[in-house]
Amino acid sequence: MLVLNGTLGITDFQQILFGNQSIQIEENILEKVEESLEFLKKFSENKIIYGVNTGFGPMAQYKIEDSERKQLQYNLIRSHASGTGNLIPPLYVKAAMLARLNTLCLGNSGVHKSVVELMVQLINKNITPVIYEHGGVGASGDLVQLAHLALVMIGEGEVIYKDEKHPTETVFKKENLQPISVELREGIALMNGTSVMTGIGIVNTIYTRKLLNWMIKASSAINEIVSAYDDHLSFELNQSKKHQGQREIAELMRAHLKDSSLIKKREHHLYNDVKNVAFFEDKVQEYYSLRCVPQILGPVLDTLNTVETILIEEVNSANDNPIIDVKNQNVYHGGNFHGDYVSLEMDKLKLVVTKTSMLAERQLNYLLNPNLNRILPPFVNLGKLGLNFGMQGVQFTATSTTAENQMLSNPMYVHSIPNNNDNQDIVSMGTNAALITKKVIENAFEVLAIELITITQAIEYLKVKDKVSTKTKQMYDDIRAIVPVFKEDVVMYPYVNAVKDFLIDQ
Repeated sequence: MLVLNGTLGITDFQQILFGNQSIQIEENILEKVEESLEFLKKFSENKIIYGVNTGFGPMAQYKIEDSERKQLQYNLIRSHASGTGNLIPPLYVKAAMLARLNTLCLGNSGVHKSVVELMVQLINKNITPVIYEHGGVGASGDLVQLAHLALVMIGEGEVIYKDEKHPTETVFKKENLQPISVELREGIALMNGTSVMTGIGIVNTIYTRKLLNWMIKASSAINEIVSAYDDHLSFELNQSKKHQGQREIAELMRAHLKDSSLIKKREHHLYNDVKNVAFFEDKVQEYYSLRCVPQILGPVLDTLNTVETILIEEVNSANDNPIIDVKNQNVYHGGNFHGDYVSLEMDKLKLVVTKTSMLAERQLNYLLNPNLNRILPPFVNLGKLGLNFGMQGVQFTATSTTAENQMLSNPMYVHSIPNNNDNQDIVSMGTNAALITKKVIENAFEVLAIELITITQAIEYLKVKDKVSTKTKQMYDDIRAIVPVFKEDVVMYPYVNAVKDFLIDQ
């Protein structure tokens, strides 16, 4: 049981989302939430507070009568539950719920404690609201997507429960759950924030780190099986560049290859007596997709670390409007719901993930083209050339998927469209950015899965599985447990999908 106190880190998200860890809220957090609500009730008695006794957006110019305040919140929720398109998968919705819960626990939102208590129950029982991909512009928060969350919180709408869609009312009765108590601003407090884009973004960073780790292994293995020189990974060369990411990638690759018997040392081949040689049969330097891996994946690592930091800052921030400040006995109106921080970081993340998929595709092409590697048959074909096809067919999939990533890498951050009667005249499109990044990451795993199958086939052809490093041998065994050695042509898509799932789940 994880006890939440208003601060969440990446490890907490991993334990709750992937380890199915249950949560509870510290008692003093609930007291802070109650204190915020009681202060707001008194403070708003003779003042105009947005979303408490006014309409919303451009309609804020209209005062709401005291008798209609609660109805205002219900109207907001129901009218904005207007999402369309594909469902956001439950894992990502759960991450969004956790992000929203943490924001509400800061005591800056003025909500009834039932909001916090019910959301904890939903997370612990793996009951996730049905939320659609389309609808959020990411400026007044994830209004549309979070409206679907709020709809469930008032006992309406639909949820995913035990992997199936059900009416919320049915599931609440089955699990003995009570809808929230709408007191003052529960609707706008649930909806007016960046939690969906942030939750999706955090899952994106977790998967990107997995992807990067596998890419480091694949890049190490391909250097190994073509007997590349080791000095491009040397401490001395990479230390001469000041970027931390490059240094770390090189260090990880050196660790991966430390017990390989295939990597060559330049001093054994080209730094001794070569006076009478006019042409070198072996390449003096490898192609960039093998030799420049630290310089290519270094920026990926540095960017990932920055993105993760920004998203954790966002999830631990008050990101609705207005902000209730009990300490200073005031209410501040502004725009903490604006998602530009998340939108920009998602665009940066999808750029580096796309570059990762491009690197995997180029390494794959190197293995498949005998004119480049000069040690493997065309398409790493272990059967009869001409009759069999080896990895020829699946290369089309890798190339196509990489091209899609390149197209999807156009930024959302600069695609603002004014809406809401021009009240929202510049928006972030942060949720779109996070969802497109999610797709780019999934695509990258597909390309990498194809590369790893090819690497194992290459190791098989070269008969070097007893010469590769311990870590490459483990990777080889893992893939071989899914994809058998094949000489005759086989239907490839089940194997590619199975390897992709394995890479994601590890």
